[in-house]
Amino acid sequence: MAAPRKYSLELRDRAVRMYRTSDPKPQIKKLAVDLGVHPEALRGWIRQAEADAGERDDRLTTDERAELAALRKENTQLKRANEVLRTASAFFAAQLCATRRDVDREVVKGHFRQAVVAAGSYRWGSRLRGHPGLVGSGPPHCGPDPPQSLLNKNQPTKNTKKRV
Repeated sequence: MAAPRKYSLELRDRAVRMYRTSDPKPQIKKLAVDLGVHPEALRGWIRQAEADAGERDDRLTTDERAELAALRKENTQLKRANEVLRTASAFFAAQLCATRRDVDREVVKGHFRQAVVAAGSYRWGSRLRGHPGLVGSGPPHCGPDPPQSLLNKNQPTKNTKKRV
């Protein structure tokens, strides 16, 4: 909640009107003493009135200030909402992975077997046979080690192309 105003809006409007309508512009300090307000408060009111009238370009108008405050408030709310959604997304993704991990394990095993059979024609097994540390050392979702029947021990361990 905003702090209560020290000076009323009527006093502010009357002080600005008095300054703007007087033909020789009075000194702000003298006018402030006559009205019983602080000189810097009166100077700020006058500058804001000039900005609202389009006479000053160095300050935001009252409407622009209100719009800026509303946009900042909306931005803060959206950042808060994004953080909540990001946290919820991570939570539900972890929950989904935990439940799907058990269900998908059988599906992954089937796909892995098909990949091993298909890769056997490309000597996939022979390459792994030369590197025993690589067999079954993938991530846990890759399934079991390839069957030994697919790793033909008669295949050469290196790619042997005839050089011409």
